[in-house]
Amino acid sequence: MDPSAITGEDRSSPEPKMTLKRYFVKALHRLQKGPGYTYKELLVWYCDNTNTHGPKRIIREGPKKKVIWFLLTLLFASLVFWNWGSLILTYLSYGVSASLAIGFKTMTFPAVTICNASPYRYSKAKPYLQELDNLINATLERILQPPNENMTVSSPTNSSQDLNMQLWNQIPLMLIDESNKTHPVIYDILGNHSSFANLDGKNCKLALKLCTNNGTSCTYRNFTSAAQAVTEWYVLQSTSILSQKTERERIEMGYKAEEMILACLFGAEPCNYKNFTHLYHPDHGNCYIFNWGVEKKPLISSNPGAEFGLKLILDISQDDYIPYLTSTAGAWLMLHEQKTFPFLKDQGIYAMSGTETSIGVLVDELVRMGAPYSDCTVNGSDIPIKNLYQDYPTYQEETVPTEPCSNCTMEDRKESSTGGVYRTTYSIQACLRSCFQAWMVKDCNCCHYSFPRVQGKPYCNNQEFPDWAYCFSELRNQLEIRQTCIESCKETCNNTQYKMTISMADWPSEASENWIFHILSYERNKSRDITVNRTGIIKLNIYFQEYNYRTIVETAGTTVVWLLSSLGGQFGFWMGGSVLCIIEFGEILIDFVWITVLKLIGWFKGLRRKQSQPPKRDTLPTVSERVEAHTNLGFQGEEEGEEGANGNPGDDDLAADGEAGSEPGTPPPQYDSLRVSAMDVMETDSDGEVDPTKA
Repeated sequence: MDPSAITGEDRSSPEPKMTLKRYFVKALHRLQKGPGYTYKELLVWYCDNTNTHGPKRIIREGPKKKVIWFLLTLLFASLVFWNWGSLILTYLSYGVSASLAIGFKTMTFPAVTICNASPYRYSKAKPYLQELDNLINATLERILQPPNENMTVSSPTNSSQDLNMQLWNQIPLMLIDESNKTHPVIYDILGNHSSFANLDGKNCKLALKLCTNNGTSCTYRNFTSAAQAVTEWYVLQSTSILSQKTERERIEMGYKAEEMILACLFGAEPCNYKNFTHLYHPDHGNCYIFNWGVEKKPLISSNPGAEFGLKLILDISQDDYIPYLTSTAGAWLMLHEQKTFPFLKDQGIYAMSGTETSIGVLVDELVRMGAPYSDCTVNGSDIPIKNLYQDYPTYQEETVPTEPCSNCTMEDRKESSTGGVYRTTYSIQACLRSCFQAWMVKDCNCCHYSFPRVQGKPYCNNQEFPDWAYCFSELRNQLEIRQTCIESCKETCNNTQYKMTISMADWPSEASENWIFHILSYERNKSRDITVNRTGIIKLNIYFQEYNYRTIVETAGTTVVWLLSSLGGQFGFWMGGSVLCIIEFGEILIDFVWITVLKLIGWFKGLRRKQSQPPKRDTLPTVSERVEAHTNLGFQGEEEGEEGANGNPGDDDLAADGEAGSEPGTPPPQYDSLRVSAMDVMETDSDGEVDPTKA
C-alpha cells in the first residue's frame, strides 16, 4: 500500500508547479540563446525555403543570373508595395456608391404649410407703421418730383415738420451722384436742398447709410434700383419697430385661419381651419400647417390622383397688403416632412391669386451611410451649434422693459408662453440660421428679429441698439462667417424630398365666378354681397401622382473584403505569393529583430563591465609582486590580471623578462578539486540542452 495514502499526503500538487517552472526556464533559456543563426545564414535560409518565386533563383543561379533575378525581384516587390499603398489609400478615402431602388407602398401624406405673402394686415399694422409710411411717402415725393417744380431751400424743412426725423436719421436713405467718379457727391434725400430731378439718373444711385460708434464710422450700401433700396430700407425700419411689440400683438396683426382658409377637403373627408396647426413665423406672419404630426398621427393617402389629395380655397385679401413691405401677391406654399420646421424662403413656392394650382408629388427617399463615409448627422446631436428651432415656442417670451412703467401690469410687461413648444427635428436650414443668430449675439449683442431668440438676449432695435443695422449688414456680407456655418452644419443622413409637378389655370372662369363668389362670401361672413374677388382667391390641389417612390441608398464603395482580395491579387500577380508567404516573411522579420536585440543586450553588458572595472594603475609593481610572478605563473598582480582580462600586454620590461625564458612556477592549489561530493547526473532535454533544475 502506498504510504502517501496512509499519511494523507498529496504528492500530485507539486508536480504541475515543477512542470510549469521547467517550461518557463526552458523558454527563458531559449530566448537567451536566440535563433542560432547569423544575419547572412538567416537570409540564405529564407531565400532557399520561401514559397515566393524570386528569392530562390537569387541563391541558386549563377553570378550573372543572380544579378538579373535580384533586380527583377526588387522591381516587382516595389510594384507590389506601390500598389498596396494605392489600394490602402483608396480604402481609407471611404468612397460610396449610390444605388437606386423603386418601390410601391401606401405613403404618408406630406405636411403642407401655407402662409400669406404679406405677413400682416395693413389695417391692423398701420398704427405702428404710420410714421414710417410718412417718411417713405416724403422720400418718394422728393425722388419723383418733376424737373420744372424746383423746391426752395425751405420747402424740405417745412415738409419735414410732421416727419419723425429721429427715425429717419437712424437709417437714412442717401442719393449718391457719381458724375465725378473720383469725387462723388452724397445727398440726404430729406435734406435741405432742391429737387433731384435735374440730376443725371444714370449716374445716381440710392444707398442706405449704416453707421456705428455714434456715427463716426459709416458705410453705404448701394442699389442699382430705387425700388430695391426703398424696399430694403422699409424692411430694416419695420423690423426695428415690430421687434419691440409682443408676439401676441404681432399675431393679432396677421391673417386668421378662419379668414384665410375658406374651404378644405382631404380625399373624401371634409376639413376646416381647425385641422391646421398655427405657427407664427417672423418673416411670414401667421402660417398654418396641415398634417404636421406634432399633435396628431400623420394622415395616410389612400390612393394616388387629384381626387385623393388635399383641396384648399384660400382668401389672401390682397387689398389689405402693406404696400411697401410686400410687393408680391399670392400665398407661400411648402411641402415637407412631419415635425420639420418650414423654411419657405428656401424651399417654398408661390401660388398665384386668381388661379387653380395643381401640384403632383413624387417622393424621393435619400439614405446616407454616415461617418466615415458621408458627412451627415442622424439627429443633430453631434453638431456644436445649438438648434434654436428644436423647441420652437408657440408664444415666445418677451423681456421686461428696462424703463419703469407705473401704469403697466405684469401681463403687459411680459408675454407668457402659454402655447408650449413645438418639438421639431433637425435640418441643415435650422442649423445655418441658428449659427447666424449666434454670430449676431456675439458681435451685435442682440438677436435678429427673423430668427428665434437666444435666451436672455433681446431683439435688435434702433432705440436700444443703434448700431445693429450696421453690424447685421457686415455679418451678412462676410464670406468667412457663412463658410464657418456651412462647415459646422451637416445634412441629415435620412431625408425625404418631395418633387413637385406644378400646373395652373384661371379660376374661377368668367362664366362661374358670379355664383362661386356669392357662395364663398356668404360662407365667410354671412353676407349676401360679394366680398371676395379674383385678386384674392387661390385654389390648391395637392396629391400624389403615383405611389411609386424612389429610394437612393449609399453603400460603401470599398470594404475590408475588397481590400484583402485586392492586396492578395497584386501580391500573387507580381510575386507569385500568398498569405503563407507573408507569414514566412513575418517569421524572418521576427528572427532578425530577435538577433538584433540579443546583440544589443550583449553590447550593453560589455559596456557596463568596462565601466565597472577600476582604472589602470600607473605605478610600477612592487618587488614582491615581481618575484611572485616570476616564480609562480599562477599568480597575477592586480594590474596584470586586468591587462590579461582585457587582452593587453603587461609592462614592456616584464614581457621582456618573460620572453627571456623564465621557469614555470607551481600553480595555486584548486581547493574545490579536493572536495569529495556526489555528482548529480545532469538531465538534458530533447534538444540537447541541460536542464538547470536537475543540476
